[in-house]
Parts: sequence; C-alpha cells; structure tokens
Amino acid sequence: MIDEQTIIDALDARVRRRTERREFFRIAGTSATALAGTSLLAACFGDSNKRRNGDIGVGPGPAPSPTPSPTPSPSGINDADILNFALNLEYLEAQFYVFAATGSGLPASKLTGTGTQGAVIGGRRVNFTDPIVAAYANEIAGDEIVHVDFLRAQLGASAVAQPAIDVGGTDPNGAFSSAARAAGLVGPGVAFDPYANDENFLLGAFIFEDVGVTAYKGAAPLIASKTFLEAAAGILAAEAYHAGLIRTVLYRKGIQTPSLRTSADRISDARDSLDGPTDLDQGISPVGNASNIVPTDANGLAFSRTTGQVLNIAYLNRMAVTRGGFFPAGVNGRINMSAAN
Repeated sequence: MIDEQTIIDALDARVRRRTERREFFRIAGTSATALAGTSLLAACFGDSNKRRNGDIGVGPGPAPSPTPSPTPSPSGINDADILNFALNLEYLEAQFYVFAATGSGLPASKLTGTGTQGAVIGGRRVNFTDPIVAAYANEIAGDEIVHVDFLRAQLGASAVAQPAIDVGGTDPNGAFSSAARAAGLVGPGVAFDPYANDENFLLGAFIFEDVGVTAYKGAAPLIASKTFLEAAAGILAAEAYHAGLIRTVLYRKGIQTPSLRTSADRISDARDSLDGPTDLDQGISPVGNASNIVPTDANGLAFSRTTGQVLNIAYLNRMAVTRGGFFPAGVNGRINMSAAN
C-alpha cells in the first residue's frame, strides 16, 4: 500500500522537476544557437533561443520585446467561425494521417462547403516497419476522419470546404521540406519526406500535434455555446492524447537514436520562433532526471495559442499573411490571417 508520505514525496518531486525545467529554459534563453537554412523562411523560422534574445527579426525595426503580446483573434467572430477555423486544421491533419496510413486521402464527399475548395498536394502511404507506429498511425487517422465528420455535421450548411493543402514529401520547396530545412533537419535544395520511413513520419506528425492542442485550448474561451465548448473540449482531449503518443514514441526511439530527440527539439524551436517573442513551445529532451512528454507550464497546465499564432505556424511565416506553408492558398472562413510577430 502507498502511504500518505510516499504520495507527498512524489508530488514534491514533480514540483521540483517543473522548477528544474523552468530554470533550464531560462538558462537556455542566453544561448544563441542558429538554425541551418539560407532562405528568407529560415531567417524567419530561426532558433527560439536567439529570438528571445532579440537576435532575429524580419526586415527593419526593433527586435521583439520579451514581454508576451500575442495578437488577439479577430473581433466579432462567432462560434461557427471558430469551428470552421478548427475544421481547416482538421482537414490538414486528416489528409496527412489518412495518406500515411492508407495511401489515399479523404473522400470527395467530405471536402465540400463554403469558400474555395482546393486540392491536396502530395501525400502517400508510409511503408511502416514498426507495427506499433503503423497501429498508432491508423488509430489517429481514424480519429481525424471523424473529427472532420463531426465538425462538418455541427456546422451544417455553413461548413467551409477543404482549402488547398500541401502535405507532399518529395518537393524540396514543399511545406514539410521548408519547415524541416528551417529547423536544420535538411540542407538547401533537399526534400524532407515524412512518408519515407517511420521516423520521418513521427517527426512530420510532431509538427502538427502540439499545435492542434494549443489551438483548441486557445479557442475555448472564445466559444459561447456550452454545447460547442464541450465538443471542442472533447476534441482537445483527443488531440492531446495524439500529441502525447507522438512525443512518447519519439522519446522512446530517441534512446537508441538520439538524433530523433534533437530533431524534435529543433522543430519545437522553429515553431516557437514563429508564434511570437514568448518561449512557449517545448521539445522532448529530458531535463534532469525527468522526461518531457507533457509540455506544460510551472502549474502543470498546457499553454494556448491564438488563432493568429496557430496560422503563423501553419503558414510558416511570422508575419501577418493570409496564405503559405501547409495552406498555399490560405484557409477558408473569416479567421484566416496570421499574427504579426
């Protein structure tokens, strides 16, 4: 039987780990390790530690302030706008996972709606060699399909169509390659193919999953309907399970292949440099004797991103734009602009 003192000791240890992790990231903020990449995107998509020190900027003007100042979501939006914003993200995740698991994308019947319907660029089945990773891919693909179905059903005639989506892996100028190059995973002119093997698939999934969790948490306070809020909370929980699963597998495989952990950390840094001056994102490398599967603050809470910050990452651009990256023609709906960071 576990006695009361044992439980207290365990909780105290957890608090110490959180404190150690905060101290680690504070100290890490003094470093200025540059990410590889020579394009303008790489300059924008630089190491978050450098960004926090004001070393990275786009064009003339002062370096970003270390004080958090996220761009708020558009004013005057309603619940349908928020759910449509989420639907755009679910289209992206569903297409990636369904292609990786089955070799085919979503059926045409699930893609119609308001706005401009777009095609999917790239995508193919992964020749999985690890049956566990294959099983996970199939499970997540199934969840993402029904997320699309659920949101479309809730929105009815107001549901947006799927926009143009880039989930290709062989184009060195494609979204995955641009993101990976900016994070220093591949060199100039080299493609990053998330469908090439199990490890690349996991890294490709890592780009999306943490962003989805923070997007739903950030959107929750904007939802007026308790029914829609409950639905969003349910999807948030599912996305958090997905993110934890991907982080856990990368962490475990990283014991034998340390480059997987460092690659995930670089992706985290790249995401962090896009969404504003505050260091929010976290990689998966351990801090002290604790793993970092769950990226939380000192209170054990997941953090939020505004809709603009989410689109900074989806568009692979830290400026206020309406298209790019994984959505080459932008997203459909009223919430469609990234934040100016």
